[in-house]
Amino acid sequence: MEIVNLLTTDSQHIADCAMMMSKSDPWITMGIDYEQCLKAFKGKSKEIWVVEIDKEVAGFVILQIGGTFKGYIQTICIDVVYRGRGIGKKLLQFCEERILKISPNIFICVSSFNDRAIRVYKEFGFKLVGELDNFVKIGFTELLFRKTVGPMMGYQINQ
Repeated sequence: MEIVNLLTTDSQHIADCAMMMSKSDPWITMGIDYEQCLKAFKGKSKEIWVVEIDKEVAGFVILQIGGTFKGYIQTICIDVVYRGRGIGKKLLQFCEERILKISPNIFICVSSFNDRAIRVYKEFGFKLVGELDNFVKIGFTELLFRKTVGPMMGYQINQ
């Protein structure tokens, strides 16, 4: 099994990833449809990385690599077919390596009802730093987690 992480701007990759999002939680629970998911890929300072296994898209991540919250893992998703194989943890490790080249801080939000993801992020060393009520959608709370190797002042960027 060959796992490859690819930086992409390919419209078919983005369409496939938005469909993957719309067919899994937390997006199903929050009633976020394909068109709304597609909007998550737009904007400046974003990198979209797809995970391919034997040339099939198995997951993806959207990273914010600029601005106040550079180092923010905006969205991470593994296709239902590929879950439980450690791919998400490998993708998180990839995100950490990528983000630490530009920032000492890694941020991620997770829906408060997503117990499995919360457990994984805590095991990965993330610490809860806040709760964001009604952040994505009214009636839902997002939990903001941070993993850090130090303060921003004096951090050496390794791009």
